[in-house]
Amino acid sequence: MTLDAQTTVGDLVRQRPARSRVFEQLKIDYCCGGKLPLAQACAARKLDPQTVLTQLDAADAQEEQRQGQFVDADAMGLAQLADHIVTTHHAYLRAELPRLDYMTQRVLNAHGERDARLEQVREAFIALQDELTSHMLKEERILFPMVRQIETSTQAPAFHCGSLANPIAQMETEHELAGNALATMNEASDGYQPPDWACNTYRAMLDGLATLEADLHQHIHKENNVLFPKALAREAELGQKAGA
Repeated sequence: MTLDAQTTVGDLVRQRPARSRVFEQLKIDYCCGGKLPLAQACAARKLDPQTVLTQLDAADAQEEQRQGQFVDADAMGLAQLADHIVTTHHAYLRAELPRLDYMTQRVLNAHGERDARLEQVREAFIALQDELTSHMLKEERILFPMVRQIETSTQAPAFHCGSLANPIAQMETEHELAGNALATMNEASDGYQPPDWACNTYRAMLDGLATLEADLHQHIHKENNVLFPKALAREAELGQKAGA
């Protein structure tokens, strides 16, 4: 798809909603001002259209890479996988959650009377954001340091919480809560499909929520199905050596 400065800002976002991130950073209105050609919108903001086109092209490439980026989590060591989760998934959440917080509130304010389900989306998102914010801190400050320690230990460490199984059980419970919030948002938005009358901000919000869900599915899979079982197996192995 060739990017053209004469294409309207609204059409550029309609083609690929993830481009909304670029326009938000540049303070280009792609919603109410979406009928303006990109060149005209750039002139109003005293921006070089070619530079903006380059940014949009890079955003497209980044989105394609994110959609096709699947790592072999099972091939990683415990510390390597924990680091990957922090630098990839936690970093993504810290950048994206504030943006989606703003967008879900904005869309609710603008269209809540027309689509009552937006209140459900907003409430579920707030619950998810609150859960994930504390969840990431617990993993980074408590669980993941323990996971890194157990990989290099030659004997079972004496953890303050007893076994790794205890904090892992808590994390898995919180994963279920996150999954419930995702299910609510998905159902309330018809699988993140915008209604015909949806504005570009509405469409960008749904695109962002769909991406959030896909990323969280990968994130939780890497923890529940790979990192946690391998860490528990390592703990059991060290325990058996101590009892031998």
